[in-house]
Amino acid sequence: MKYDEMDRNGLLELEKTLKEQYEAYKAMGLKLDMSRGKPSNEQLDLSMGMLDTLHSLSDYMASNNIDVRNYGCLDGLPEAKRLMADVMETRPENVIIFCDSSLNIMYDLISKGMTHGVMGSTPWMKLDKVKFLCPVPGYDRHFAITEYFGIEMINIPMLSDGPDMDMIEELVKDEAVKGIWCVPKYSNPTGTVYSDEVVNRFAWLKPAAEDFRIYWDNAYNVHHLDFDRIHDIPEILELCEKAGNPDLVYKFGSFSKISFSGSSIAALATSENNIADVLGQMKFQTIGHNKINQLRHARFFRDKKTVMEHMKKHAKIMKPKFDCVQEVLDRDLSGTGTGNWTRPEGGYFISFDSMEGCAKKIVQLMKEAGVTLTNAGATFPYGKDPEDRNIRLAPSFVTVKEIRQAMEVFTTVVRLVSVEKLLEK
Repeated sequence: MKYDEMDRNGLLELEKTLKEQYEAYKAMGLKLDMSRGKPSNEQLDLSMGMLDTLHSLSDYMASNNIDVRNYGCLDGLPEAKRLMADVMETRPENVIIFCDSSLNIMYDLISKGMTHGVMGSTPWMKLDKVKFLCPVPGYDRHFAITEYFGIEMINIPMLSDGPDMDMIEELVKDEAVKGIWCVPKYSNPTGTVYSDEVVNRFAWLKPAAEDFRIYWDNAYNVHHLDFDRIHDIPEILELCEKAGNPDLVYKFGSFSKISFSGSSIAALATSENNIADVLGQMKFQTIGHNKINQLRHARFFRDKKTVMEHMKKHAKIMKPKFDCVQEVLDRDLSGTGTGNWTRPEGGYFISFDSMEGCAKKIVQLMKEAGVTLTNAGATFPYGKDPEDRNIRLAPSFVTVKEIRQAMEVFTTVVRLVSVEKLLEK
């Protein structure tokens, strides 16, 4: 029965029962963290063999006869570029290899846009107004970068097949709009996969600003939960070339959740013109990124086929955790009208929408019961969810047993806060 169909006496009785359950959970002294999409130790163990790929002095020579222990090779080792291009579904010549974090690449590109401009355009810091489009709910660290640089962020509603393209196509007519954040596959946090139509409309965008770029963060491209239900999307760089927009996209990828999160490799894939522009900055920034790590990854993973076999091992660890979350949500909240949630088939997150005005209190009560969640509002620019509804659930780091404990606390708290909200009316 939906809670909003219950009479006041029924709600008061239910409130009493839920408060008793909540106090019992608080007394358990739980210390569980579901705040970030961190791989578990079991997942990290899958890549330990990579540390044994270099054994002798001769092992340190790359395919272009560069000793990876020394300086050089600004854009990355050839074998690392081939590996990343294969995983990112593009050509090696379109790829620059960086160190472990694609987020760091994004930060550098925004910083460069601010101080030196994009491909010869006016530096953004010299403009009166700079704006970014932000699909919501979205990735908090994307929003943190643009907020740090004082860029105005505009919310774009996330629909079932991707962000609202009608709204985007209208807003890019404003020359002050310089970019959009995108996670096109298993989006953070909803798990949305952009449809073919959405990807095609991105490729054919006609922004007023010559320095507008799509920041295409394809972080979860191979992070499937069910390898019998793989969702492929069109390759954006190829589509942009066909649309006459070759320079429109910066595409990002990394091995951060494939190998070691703190010691992987990351890459930027983009057009020839953009690559020349980025390398023009990089030559003042570095003499070359960690080539030993690049060589380890290239020798251990070899190609996309090997990577996909590796990711099947990740899926065997991850899927039971996601299944557990869905099981408890379905069992405890279905039919109550206290919230709705996504059912992603890949990625690292589940997005939960509570009743309006309840998310912050739910997260706070969870914290008091010993379960840490991502801050309510974090999935919106400036940390402000206008409806105070969205909560990101990140089940990867903890065990299935711990997830079940955390989710049983969560569903109790959701119901309790929802009942209290209804009783306020």
